[in-house]
Amino acid sequence: MRFVAIDWSGAKSGAEKKIWLAEASDGRLVHLECGRGREQVARHLIELAAEDPMLIAGFDFGFSAPAWFVRRLGLSSAPQLWALACSEAERWLSDRQPPFWGGGRGPRPDLPRREDHYRISDLALPPVGGIAIKSLFQVGGSGSVGTGSLRGWPVLHMLREAGFAVWPFDAAALPLVVEIYPRLLTGPVNKSRLDTRLAYLQEHFATMPEHLRRVAASSEDAFDAAVSAMRMATHLDWRLLPRVNDVDMLLEGIIWHPALDLDALTPERMT
Repeated sequence: MRFVAIDWSGAKSGAEKKIWLAEASDGRLVHLECGRGREQVARHLIELAAEDPMLIAGFDFGFSAPAWFVRRLGLSSAPQLWALACSEAERWLSDRQPPFWGGGRGPRPDLPRREDHYRISDLALPPVGGIAIKSLFQVGGSGSVGTGSLRGWPVLHMLREAGFAVWPFDAAALPLVVEIYPRLLTGPVNKSRLDTRLAYLQEHFATMPEHLRRVAASSEDAFDAAVSAMRMATHLDWRLLPRVNDVDMLLEGIIWHPALDLDALTPERMT
């Protein structure tokens, strides 16, 4: 199995300088690089899968929006949302009409419920190191994740059109794409300091080749990609990924992590 973790970027320009791709196989980190733009990453994964379909890729952006928003667009599936985003994502980002917000365009809009800003999977996640997951409707400002998500949906469209299964919207099959959240995979660690990144990698991945450890510690983005790939390689068995039947979660998606418990994601527990 080949496990590829992509530390994503929603930057309008220069994304190739921020996107990191890490590959792990047989429990070892074997490759770590920066320099590909968003479409280049998709094409690279398609080429890898053509060589060997035993491939799982993890992206750290939200794979869909809260179910109510998808339905408001008149859509009945996340893949329809990805296809629409190919033509509409940039307009959503530039207009920033509610529910999108951020970047000095006004405060977070009021929605009928606070929970409406989040997906079921988001609401189930506890803060990691005091940091809580943000709403993908935030498309500007510090820590915003919506920009990367909206610019990631066309990539999911490309990959699915090329034959990738995207879990949980599709039944798990290879080649496969899953959504990840690096903070869940690294745990609480001060990623802003080089010395703590190095110490973490030495403690948790002592057998990692020295040259790759230095690259992985060189930035927060490289660190997230490397650790995510290693956690996926250790804990992600695609054959055990369950088929999801809940209609809202099939619209919204689910963040994969080693402690994932679908029973804890039932909408009843989120109310």
